[in-house]
Amino acid sequence: MTNINEVQGGGRERVLSLRGISKHFGAVSALTEIDLDVHAGEVVALVGDNGAGKSTLVKILAGVHQPSSGSISFRGKPVTLDDPSTALGLGIATVFQDLALCENLDVVSNIFLGRELSPLRLDEVSMEVKAWTLLNELSARIPSVREPVASLSGGQRQTVAIARSLLLEPKLILLDEPTAALGVAQTAEVLDLIERVRERGLGVIMISHNMEDVRAVADRIVVLRLGRNNGVFAPDASNQELVSAITGAANNSVSRRASRRQAQSEHPQAQAQAPETRR
Repeated sequence: MTNINEVQGGGRERVLSLRGISKHFGAVSALTEIDLDVHAGEVVALVGDNGAGKSTLVKILAGVHQPSSGSISFRGKPVTLDDPSTALGLGIATVFQDLALCENLDVVSNIFLGRELSPLRLDEVSMEVKAWTLLNELSARIPSVREPVASLSGGQRQTVAIARSLLLEPKLILLDEPTAALGVAQTAEVLDLIERVRERGLGVIMISHNMEDVRAVADRIVVLRLGRNNGVFAPDASNQELVSAITGAANNSVSRRASRRQAQSEHPQAQAQAPETRR
């Protein structure tokens, strides 16, 4: 586990810095003294059990909620995220789990929804060219930008939502459960897309409950528990470490099973030489 205040950027620009972020809903404390840093070209996975405060933190960064206390710095300057338009204007884009796509519209219309190119009338040609250019830069597998979203797979829909978030050239993208309810092939497609977003030099915060997906793309894993920081881990941290940080229990069935598997992998010969149990 690494120190929460340890600089992890390797000389890269610190895109986001949170210090002491707390959020109260009446007498309920959803977040308490949260610290978080995200650098350019870095994927930070935000993990935790249900009720850990992950969604509340993302909504604060998206401008949906305002923190009760604490400070937010974006690209080295203190900011106040009063509403979603302020966050988007600064360069913070959010892709929520429901994606908010219009299934009856095609890919181009969804990417440019609310941001249409229209000096006098809709410039369909320019929007189509821009959509293709953006999707090609992401190596996205979309059969046609004139295809209705309703006919796309789950992974392709996630691709359209991420492409739409890149339209205004943000510096930070928040992804809420981007691989939830996707098949194996579609999940791989979305994870490849996240890699390409990182290669563009953007900071990425990814919320996920899937530890394999997290390990595949994250540079750091930040654990929240009961609305508080509970550790920052490298992606090669053991399952036991992560489960213990997420659940707060160092001795449970999952951690014991992980310990047994680790012991077996470290001493395979002893395991092979163990006498067989006759029934």
